[in-house]
Amino acid sequence: GRFSGGSHGFIVGHITPEAQVGGPIALIQDGDKITIDADKNRIDVAISDEEMAKRRANFTPPPFKATRGTLYKYIKNVKSASEGCVTDE
Repeated sequence: GRFSGGSHGFIVGHITPEAQVGGPIALIQDGDKITIDADKNRIDVAISDEEMAKRRANFTPPPFKATRGTLYKYIKNVKSASEGCVTDE
């Protein structure tokens, strides 16, 4: 499985849309207050809409961690976790 029993306690498995494509998680910075509410299935960050818009306007995707080989092919061809991590569509 995803965690193979190696983790315990409250775990966040994956967040989508991913930071690489400019999802909200990409806009979080050191020092931002994040609230995880397991009862409501929510993760929130205490940033105003105006600040989020400013950060989004200045967002630049990080470079891929691989630029050739198998890992690069994976990065370019596999869909996001929320889309099933598939390559055959």
